[in-house]
Amino acid sequence: MPRTAAEVTPATAARLRENGFSAARWDQAEPLADKHDELRHVRMVLEDGGVRIAQTATRNRDLVSEDEGQRQQGIREMQAACRGARVLNSVNLYVRPGSLNPAGSWTPHPENTRVSTMERLVDSLREISKAAEDEGVLLALEGAAVSPLPTSEAMRDVIEAVGSPALRFNTDPVNLVGCVEDMWNTSTLVNRMFDVCGPYVLCGHAKDIRYENTVTVRFHECIIGEGLMDQVTYLRRFQECCPDGYMLIEHLADKDVPQAKRALDAALAEAGLEWDE
Repeated sequence: MPRTAAEVTPATAARLRENGFSAARWDQAEPLADKHDELRHVRMVLEDGGVRIAQTATRNRDLVSEDEGQRQQGIREMQAACRGARVLNSVNLYVRPGSLNPAGSWTPHPENTRVSTMERLVDSLREISKAAEDEGVLLALEGAAVSPLPTSEAMRDVIEAVGSPALRFNTDPVNLVGCVEDMWNTSTLVNRMFDVCGPYVLCGHAKDIRYENTVTVRFHECIIGEGLMDQVTYLRRFQECCPDGYMLIEHLADKDVPQAKRALDAALAEAGLEWDE
């Protein structure tokens, strides 16, 4: 996908279709700026070419920030992104839980899972969910081992605490690998994720993970098919819980996406499934 709206042309949609995709993700770079004309352009060009916006996302201040001004700014940015998601006719708006680590939203901090942190997250999500309900938008919340939502159980508890029909779950089992035991048993990790959060599944991210041969524990994302994630179980369980949902390949250079797509297609065939237009 291009980085700017002006770069989105009929050729963009054609290239996506040629590579076997019927949907894509679009990021709202400046949610508080009035750029709805640009978003309409992206939506119309892609839709005319047979491509749906499956997910939109934005860059927002962390929703768990201890700086109340920053947290409220993050809430406003996500509320504005809800309006953008409606303009894009996006299937969902992606939500990061954030982190207390100033290095970034997907970095560890010893207080990320403290009760006070979770309370701020729930409060932020309630405010954003109200905006999502008003706009008719669904929210796809994602977790990770380094985040305030390190487990499927934590994800379920926060979704239920917020109590909004707009707030759902974005599956990404690679993110939930937190130890070597998880690495050796990705089938168990995947099944637990769906057993616990199945009713809330809305969208999925597809990627893979491998380890390095070092004394200290080091994991790295890799091209689908080159790691240890049980993609077949992942796809089967996703089909059971969210048969109309979209699966998005992420975090790869453009040149690596076709290889990842072929590996995902192979896993889908092994699972006895087919992509649904």
